[in-house]
Amino acid sequence: MAQEALLSLALVPLNRPYSMLEVVDLSCLRGERTLFTNLSFTLSPGELLQVAGANGSGKTSLLRMLCGLSAPIAGEIRWNNAAARGEDFNRDLLYISHHSAVKEELTPIENLLIASSFAAAPLTQPQALEALERIGLGGREHLPTKALSQGQKRRVGLARLLVSNAPLWILDEPLTALDVRAVELIQARLAEHLAQQGMIVLTTHQTLQVPGITPRRIELG
Repeated sequence: MAQEALLSLALVPLNRPYSMLEVVDLSCLRGERTLFTNLSFTLSPGELLQVAGANGSGKTSLLRMLCGLSAPIAGEIRWNNAAARGEDFNRDLLYISHHSAVKEELTPIENLLIASSFAAAPLTQPQALEALERIGLGGREHLPTKALSQGQKRRVGLARLLVSNAPLWILDEPLTALDVRAVELIQARLAEHLAQQGMIVLTTHQTLQVPGITPRRIELG
């Protein structure tokens, strides 16, 4: 049912394909503590990488490095055979943190329309309304986001997954605070993105069941 709901969105195809994401000998220091060293992996189109490890092992730190929000003490991150930085990389990236990352004084539809404009893939209002309906926010599109529950606020942020055409998704705990139906919807959307030769790096403490996909896995710590 969740998979069928996605099909009607008629999303824009992904941006042009890329060879891979490459991480080479990455090391991370927090304070005086080394979280990980000499971490290397590659991610090709159609692949999902799950980053696992105990709390404090560096999962979120790694994701922030992949997005360019923090710098490693050593190593290199490459995208399309070049350093992963600049406008081209940012355009090809969707990052959703474990925080809701929404403006609470704005409505869900305002949040989604603004986020899509920043991602250089602006939506029409009907497209935004449909995405919010699919994510379970029908009837709440024009309420102040601060009036929503934590789970509903999380859905406001995750609605970007339904409309993004960025090839690389970096997702920190995307299934947190969601009910069973929403989890199924998000996992179906992840499968759709991978089927379109997108790439995903994510963390989750929940059981991951992406239809037709066996995730690769790295364990930190």
